[in-house]
Amino acid sequence: MADPKGFLTTGRETAPTRPVEERKQDWNEVYVPGGLLPIITKQAGRCMDCGIPFCHNGCPLGNLIPEWNDYAYREDWQAASERLHATNNFPEFTGRLCPAPCESACVLGINQPAVTIKNVEVTIIDKAWDSGDVTPQPPERLSGKTVAVIGSGPAGLAAAQQLTRAGHTVAVYERADRIGGLLRYGIPEFKMEKRHINRRIEQMRAEGTKFRTGVQIGTDLDAGKLAKRYDAVVIAAGATVSRDLPVPGRELNGVHFAMEYLPLANKVQEGDFVAPPITAEGKHVVVIGGGDTGADCVGTAHRQGALSVTQLEIMPRPADERPAGQPWPTMPAVYKVTSAHEEGGERVYAVNTVKFTGDADGNVRELHLVEVVFEDGRFVPQEGTEKVLPADLVTLAMGFTGTDQSNGLVEQLGLQLDARGNIARDGSYATNVDGVFVAGDAGRGQSLIVWAIAEGRSAAKAVDAYLTGLPSALHAPIRPTDRPLTV
Repeated sequence: MADPKGFLTTGRETAPTRPVEERKQDWNEVYVPGGLLPIITKQAGRCMDCGIPFCHNGCPLGNLIPEWNDYAYREDWQAASERLHATNNFPEFTGRLCPAPCESACVLGINQPAVTIKNVEVTIIDKAWDSGDVTPQPPERLSGKTVAVIGSGPAGLAAAQQLTRAGHTVAVYERADRIGGLLRYGIPEFKMEKRHINRRIEQMRAEGTKFRTGVQIGTDLDAGKLAKRYDAVVIAAGATVSRDLPVPGRELNGVHFAMEYLPLANKVQEGDFVAPPITAEGKHVVVIGGGDTGADCVGTAHRQGALSVTQLEIMPRPADERPAGQPWPTMPAVYKVTSAHEEGGERVYAVNTVKFTGDADGNVRELHLVEVVFEDGRFVPQEGTEKVLPADLVTLAMGFTGTDQSNGLVEQLGLQLDARGNIARDGSYATNVDGVFVAGDAGRGQSLIVWAIAEGRSAAKAVDAYLTGLPSALHAPIRPTDRPLTV
């Protein structure tokens, strides 16, 4: 146990952020550089090392949280890093991007503010990189087996790293021009600077993983031929079909999916553009969707110099405290203020978009909305609540509906889909095609980064067992493995 009285003597203190007006002028991460280290040992000392650590179950990765909290409290950063990496390939990603279901499950959170698990995690890994404790781990010998991984998001990268370390020859195929998937082009720089991805890629290259960018499997390269070339294939292509909004005026210029808007802002930071082709500068911006992607659009619009930013959500405003129907240790739906919301803008709840109207040149200029109430399983418009907002740029951030079936990947491999449009798989992450596995959002549907990494690790374990014909020694989260193939 870290500090036996830590949870009694020390209050919760989270990572300090830079002043709003300062950080809106750049794209650097919002947190004060090095601001966590002076306080993190005390925060780690709040961990009670519970007899039954529910944080383990709250985290899909099964992170050994009390163990690395104890090491962080004692400032044994090398040991803390080793325990952190035992279950998580990329803690610098999750420590910045995960919504921390582990904190919702923290036993201390029953009647006090939970341990700052996420802040401790990111401090450990940043310290490990700075100290040179994160090094390549190439395999001692090669198995002679080859694996293709389709997609380089967190699920694909986790699967590739695990399989490479097991001795298999792994090639990762990515349709974009750089490795990282949504980590690269969907997450704004102010939430995670891309240097964190770059150094992980270099570590993986040194371990032996091969990367192929600019290759769309199904279009540039036949998926069936790819499967014949490799001993196994892991599909980690994500759930990339954005949910649309079929209302009048949707076709107007200036109405874009979030994943059309956000990647261009990131490409400016990569040096591909001087200015983004789609920009919020000098515009009234409306973001439709109240989740994390919507918040990313809000923060991006602030930095691009928007005149105003309004975020719309069809659901009612969440409660400030855990609702009675979502008891500990579940992850509750509570009102959340992200760094982007701290920077300004308006949030409007329980409204639905009726239509867009534009000018004579076909550009969007107004968004018409109405207040709604959820009754009998549907959202009912309320008479007399219609409102018009100025809107020169609208981003649709309403989530994703499933795997992209337009590129030929599903058809060429003959893959079965489940009822939600995801690639069907059994409890061993195997599809209906022999030697083809699926991990992450492509099989699970839109989910959290921790689930993506957990599934990448679990799929790698299943692939390793398939290739060797023996029980795999790879570590993966303990999950049920008797789930039948669902179509």
